[in-house]
Amino acid sequence: MMIISQRNDQTAGIVFLLVPEFSMLAFTCALEPLRAANDLAGKELYSWATCAVSRDPVVASNGIEITPDLTLPEALGADAVFVCAGSGVQRNTDPRMIAWLKAAGRRNTVLGGICTGTYLLARAGVIGDRRTTIHWDNMASTREQFPQLEISPALFEIDGDRYTAADGLASLDMMLNEVRNAHGTELATAIRDRIMYDRIRDSDEQQRVAITQRIGTSQPRLLEIISLMEANIEEPLSLAELACHCGVSRRQLERLFRRYLHCVPRRYYLEMRLQRARQLLLQTNIPVLEVAMTCGFISAQHFSKCYRETFGLPPSHERH
Repeated sequence: MMIISQRNDQTAGIVFLLVPEFSMLAFTCALEPLRAANDLAGKELYSWATCAVSRDPVVASNGIEITPDLTLPEALGADAVFVCAGSGVQRNTDPRMIAWLKAAGRRNTVLGGICTGTYLLARAGVIGDRRTTIHWDNMASTREQFPQLEISPALFEIDGDRYTAADGLASLDMMLNEVRNAHGTELATAIRDRIMYDRIRDSDEQQRVAITQRIGTSQPRLLEIISLMEANIEEPLSLAELACHCGVSRRQLERLFRRYLHCVPRRYYLEMRLQRARQLLLQTNIPVLEVAMTCGFISAQHFSKCYRETFGLPPSHERH
């Protein structure tokens, strides 16, 4: 397992590349364990700096501005680079960042993506065959654009010299695991106690809460049906097929949805597909017709009609 290098005299140690609209929560959760590690160890185990394409302040998604310490050329000698991004990563992708990340990859720099920073690493082609993750809300669109990537639903992934964290507290867990791997459990536990964090989560824990928590019931047949729906977006199963796969009659299936979710299964499935379509429209440049097909609609007209009825505007207007 790769361990982030300690600072030497020629580098800035760890560099956080700030992308406009970056997640402040994810950034600070990645930084604070490193500060606490230095404080509790009584020596500098980690050093860091921020960087951006220029010295102009970078505005986070919450509106707070941070003036970067370094520009891209000044930061190229870093031991490790973590790309901090947010929900607006696509509209804030700068070709200079992509070129710089390519150059950093050629220098064998440790590279990481925080929140949607993984998207920029993928655009730069520096992930390779490493296992990676990204915020669950961007997972479907990232898989569509980069089908070669091995994207997991884990909180974070550390695979060789590539670190990725989904967002927020996931970056805290990733850095606590880094400290534990590099400097021992005792220091990582002391940091956890200092910041009053109940436990250090491992990389194999999932980002999203279980279906039982999302839908508010643990009815096993219903959970099985919804899992099948989520796994079959592009080629939706019929209600008869869903019922057959789960060992219930169609009438029983409909009763389960009415009793526990207060809706009909056909509408639930349709809204699930439309939510996936909305993610793709907002997060990618995939043509509307391709989005429709990816989400199981047989024609652009039918897709547009359903989308307008649900969201109040046609899919072609969503991107505007």
